[in-house]
Amino acid sequence: MADLHSVYLGLRLRNPLIISSSGLTDQVSKIKKLEECGAGAVVLKSLFEEQILHEAGKMMDQTDYPGAEDYLKVYARNHSVSEYLRLIEDAKKETRIPVIASINCVSTSEWIDFARNIEQAGADALELNIFYLPLQTGKSSADYEAIYLDLASRVKETISIPLAVKLGQHFTHPAGMVEKLYHRGIKGVVLFNRFYEPDIDLEHMHFKAADVFSTPSELSHTLRWVGIISSLVEKIDVAASTGVHTSEGVLKMILAGAKAVMMCSAIYKNGPEYIRKVISEVNQWLDKNNIKRIEELRGRLSYGSLENPAAYERAQFMKYFSALH
Repeated sequence: MADLHSVYLGLRLRNPLIISSSGLTDQVSKIKKLEECGAGAVVLKSLFEEQILHEAGKMMDQTDYPGAEDYLKVYARNHSVSEYLRLIEDAKKETRIPVIASINCVSTSEWIDFARNIEQAGADALELNIFYLPLQTGKSSADYEAIYLDLASRVKETISIPLAVKLGQHFTHPAGMVEKLYHRGIKGVVLFNRFYEPDIDLEHMHFKAADVFSTPSELSHTLRWVGIISSLVEKIDVAASTGVHTSEGVLKMILAGAKAVMMCSAIYKNGPEYIRKVISEVNQWLDKNNIKRIEELRGRLSYGSLENPAAYERAQFMKYFSALH
């Protein structure tokens, strides 16, 4: 059996499979089950800034007391934060695998101090999940990137535990963005996030949420950028997320250069025991190919390792289809 030990954000993992931030990781009992089934680490369910503000808004709807708005915002924030810090503390007490906290935020207003509280609660690392919808037509893409970079820099200056930034799929220049994060001291990036996406219910003619689960078909987009960024920004740790549903997906991401691979939708659909199956199949494949350590596999087929790196580039797609006509 191969040695699956991996290092991500300076944390030693028994294997590179991390259960990403979701309802799978919002209770200690669930985290213990994930550990029992073989997870290398967990990212706790994010504390959402928008959710706190929404809860405060619901409370305000139930009162007409003058000046209640500020009080209720503070109450909702403190209540949510206290519960989250307790989850970190309890998870660290009752499990042995690394516990990575997660903040989902859209502003810098409250989250700098909260990041410090997360460190004090015992989290092994912090994943910063930023989403700022670019709606102002008078701003450039660089203006919006600056928001991400500023928030990441300010959090990094506040804590000493490793910090990773989880990015969405739609940056104009992903490799350039990651390099800027690296120069600000960010230890890792997660590629990619899945945000809320809208859909339209034609029968009832109203908006609704699109399917929240990823599909295996999304693997290719993640694979491309994991392979490219792990080569172009070598000193930052890249974790692969979105589209990983099988052991084959895990192995492909490692070959592309990922330091860790995150899985969520497949665990929702198949249950925590599915982790055992994935890890077992990874081991079988490594044994079959006489690979003793998974580190031997890492980056073998990254962008920088190929004689013809154009295989990662969009032009290759066009050449393929032009040859069919």
